[in-house]
Amino acid sequence: MNASIIIATANRSADLGDTLRSLARIRQPGTVELIVVDNGSTDDTRLIVEHAATWYPLPIRYLFEPETGKYAALNTGIRSARGHIIAATDDDARFDVDWLERADEGLSRHACEFVGGRVLPLWGAPKPVWLDEHSSLHAKVIALLDHGDAAREFGCDISWPLGVNVAYRRDVFERVGLFDKRLGRTAGTLRNQAQREWHLRARAMGVHGFYLPDMVVHHLVAASRLEKGYFRRWLYWHGVSRALLFRHGGFDMEEPEMPAPPHAGERRLGGVPVHLLAKAAREAGALTWHTLRGHVAAAFEHELWLCFFAGLARQRWADRSLPVAKGPATVRAFTERMAEAALDSERVDLVT
Repeated sequence: MNASIIIATANRSADLGDTLRSLARIRQPGTVELIVVDNGSTDDTRLIVEHAATWYPLPIRYLFEPETGKYAALNTGIRSARGHIIAATDDDARFDVDWLERADEGLSRHACEFVGGRVLPLWGAPKPVWLDEHSSLHAKVIALLDHGDAAREFGCDISWPLGVNVAYRRDVFERVGLFDKRLGRTAGTLRNQAQREWHLRARAMGVHGFYLPDMVVHHLVAASRLEKGYFRRWLYWHGVSRALLFRHGGFDMEEPEMPAPPHAGERRLGGVPVHLLAKAAREAGALTWHTLRGHVAAAFEHELWLCFFAGLARQRWADRSLPVAKGPATVRAFTERMAEAALDSERVDLVT
């Protein structure tokens, strides 16, 4: 088996059916299988997959994962995959016909372990005037990505790939491990740091990946995500997720990718670094100033940062008595620790 495509889905059978029809039109660079992991659906998801299997141009396997959470389901799919390449996407995506070909070619061309590409919007409702898909913050909330027209290495001044459009060499999971499901979305939450944590862990182990501009997925932006309330909730859970990333891995809460954050080791009040408490006060002042002057867009940006801070502060207060993992206060420390662990493993192998 050359490639396995994995879709994790939960109670979105209508979207899934459209996604399967789009995926059926892609060109296959070799032998390809499709794995649909049903994450506890109570709708007709299984019937949709079983019906598709009667006409589908790819062999389909249906798996049921009762533990809630996208990354619990994705990990189940990865364990079951037979392909040398594992491509992951979502149940609300549409694909250019050469999507998998571009992924396959990119892995070979760049001699890397993973690739990801553009994620462009399919608007499920008229785009609000206040939303700017070219804003890195707004794009993050509605899961869009466009790093331009040239191939670039992920983690080198560009953000990591999105889970809707990424492909890995299968053996990289044997080296790095699976996704940390504690940091991913589950029912009732919008936790969102599982992808980042895996890629930080992978980079520390010498794993490289490239952005491919011609590896394109179109992602449905549902009407429910085109409301300010959704943006506020997403940023709140983003703050919760960053606090969890700090507790489980020790990464800087505001800038996890920084090799040496300037505030590493800083005193914390209620679990929150004092510089973030000071920034929250400044952001509140800026929100008030822009609101009084009718600067609606600018005011909303400051409001969103405060939503992020609220989630972060609440989670840090809840975790205030729990130890932070023996991990890095910086990415550099994490990289050094992983390198030392690799050397220790080699020494054991040599002795054995």
